[in-house]
Amino acid sequence: MALFRITRDAPLSADEAWRRLTDWPAHAALVPLTRATAVTDGPVRTGSRFTMRTGIGPVGFDDPMEVVRCEPPGPGGAPGAGLCRLEKRGRVVTGWAEIEVRETAPGAVRVTWTEEVGVRGLPRMCDAVVARAGRRLFGRALSGLLADN
Repeated sequence: MALFRITRDAPLSADEAWRRLTDWPAHAALVPLTRATAVTDGPVRTGSRFTMRTGIGPVGFDDPMEVVRCEPPGPGGAPGAGLCRLEKRGRVVTGWAEIEVRETAPGAVRVTWTEEVGVRGLPRMCDAVVARAGRRLFGRALSGLLADN
């Protein structure tokens, strides 16, 4: 399994960063050839599920995920901090991801995305390449999600 971590600072409140980072269709819009399907209705919570479909037409694969830990910032959660842990439940892509939001100053946050990902059938010697690709791909998506719109 390939492990990687990405950190970004943004001039956003913890609540706004959380809202953007848990908008699964917005993630898909920033990752080439990917779309979000089967998204659980309502706010993100433990037990929420969604699937990222990557491919062109019938050629591709599903990456089903479940939120196994959800601690949003603000009321009911830690002030100025949030954590969302996803478990990847697919036949092709396995592993987990954690998205952490932490207020660093009023109106400013640091986001840390940590992911351990495996691709079935890919040997461990490819982990460094997978981690590098993951950092690049998800780093761009993270920057896009946090950018001024």
